Amino acid sequence: MSKTADLIIIDEVAPEYWEQACAELMKHDRILKKLIPKIGVGFLVTRGDAFSTLARSIVGQQISVAAAQSVWNKVLLALKKKVTPKNILGVSVEELRAAGLSGRKAEYIRDLAEHFDSGRLHANQWKGMDDEVIIKELSAIRGIGRWTAEMFLMFNMVRPNILPLDDAGLIKAISLNYFSGEPVSRHEAREVAANWAPWCTVATWYMWRSIDPKPIEY
Repeated sequence: MSKTADLIIIDEVAPEYWEQACAELMKHDRILKKLIPKIGVGFLVTRGDAFSTLARSIVGQQISVAAAQSVWNKVLLALKKKVTPKNILGVSVEELRAAGLSGRKAEYIRDLAEHFDSGRLHANQWKGMDDEVIIKELSAIRGIGRWTAEMFLMFNMVRPNILPLDDAGLIKAISLNYFSGEPVSRHEAREVAANWAPWCTVATWYMWRSIDPKPIEY
């Protein structure tokens, strides 16, 4: 996956649906039938902090995993405290830029903090909301597009059936595993994923693992 960065693991409990999802994916998909046992033990890990997850996703946009980690560490040093909406709003755009963020990303993170701090987001209602409704609400925030919202649904809310077709790592993995490395269109990727529902999140995680043995965390 091209846009993620390593995070401190806080929750190492597998999602309750993980075992069932793996069994059904192996039953319905010839590639995953071989891939899941080959990769072995592992599962999607969540941090559980909505604001931090989204802020970090903004930091990591369009830069390498290593660069994103470096910038995030500098942001932590600049804050000298936990990454929360109020703490982000307590530093200026200039201070965030000094930590290594571009001017635009600094503005995006402050805008995100304002959305959380003002209560404009329905964060306390997300648990009962449909995936697409949450994606729509998050995508209305500057700097957050569909891919970022989908990563949030996968890694923070642990929704089981997210298919991030804008993710370069997923498309690459589908190409290598199902099309012998040939270019793959979104339509073709969606056709492959038809066998994955309602466990697209789990299948996507295994696709990522197939091209990078290190578990994806966000």
